[in-house]
Amino acid sequence: MATAPEALCCFCPQPFKQFVEYVVNLKFDEEPNYAKCISLFDGIVGPNPDIRPINTDGAQKLIYQVGQKRGRLMMEEEEDDQPKKKIRVGMPATQWISVYNARRPMKQRYHYNVADMRLAQHIEKGNEDGLFISCVASCSNLWALIMDAGTGFTAQVYELSANFLHKEWIMEQWEKNYYISALAGTNSGSSLVVMSKGSAYAQQSYKVSESFPFKWINKKWREGFYITAMATAGNRWAVVMSRNAGFSEQVVELDFLYPSEGIHRRWDRGFRITATAATWDQAAFVLSVPRRKPMDETQETLRTSAFPSQHVKEKWAKNLYIASVCYGRTVS
Repeated sequence: MATAPEALCCFCPQPFKQFVEYVVNLKFDEEPNYAKCISLFDGIVGPNPDIRPINTDGAQKLIYQVGQKRGRLMMEEEEDDQPKKKIRVGMPATQWISVYNARRPMKQRYHYNVADMRLAQHIEKGNEDGLFISCVASCSNLWALIMDAGTGFTAQVYELSANFLHKEWIMEQWEKNYYISALAGTNSGSSLVVMSKGSAYAQQSYKVSESFPFKWINKKWREGFYITAMATAGNRWAVVMSRNAGFSEQVVELDFLYPSEGIHRRWDRGFRITATAATWDQAAFVLSVPRRKPMDETQETLRTSAFPSQHVKEKWAKNLYIASVCYGRTVS
């Protein structure tokens, strides 16, 4: 008499047999090799853009759901028309992740592939034109910089540091009533921290750790803080949390792949992406419910192989402006 797995395998193609055998032989406390499981079925189902990984609430497990729900907030996933690099099997693929919010017409400017020595001239020119930095990111140890006229800031300072967050400098600026408003880190471990006056923040705290600091975040949530900025440097995470952030509720989607279904589920419940960051292994999205409901709730995201310069211009024509940008893991 065949056991259940053996009986099932008698009627299944070879990949299914291999999958069942793999699952049956897993140890009780062993973490499944999801990439290996998925690869067993590549020859049968092929690449399917509607099969997407999500996180279950309260657990960091991958679950694959077939079908793609579309809520009232729209999401686009596009690729720049550039030659695609061949990716070795088993190596993660990285992309630019950009988030766009509907805003009243305003002036916004972007710079990317900026070396350290050219950063000051871009920022000074933007300030002369009445623009302040709204978000920063890094790719290949070069900087991406978004400046616009809709930040509400009245003054701004920044620091390039060889350390991933220069504690002494940050504390000095806190004493002057500046608050961290944007930050980014490079693969080499350096950081760009932007601090501003004019925000509604009342108090800030930040954490740098080798893994995503869920325990610390939960503690700060209980104390009335909300995540307002994130960054990575290599595999290290930096998370900034602030009081009086203007949110009534907040969640984090952390996944090995771009968590499309999880984001759509949150969008349907009134959440909006308010911070993003990614390493070579994981991508984190902070979604928040604003205390003041925006007049236009439209939010869109893009994943592109190169910085989305052409897409940004197309979004501007629709009064959609970059709200967050990062570079890191999105697909396997």
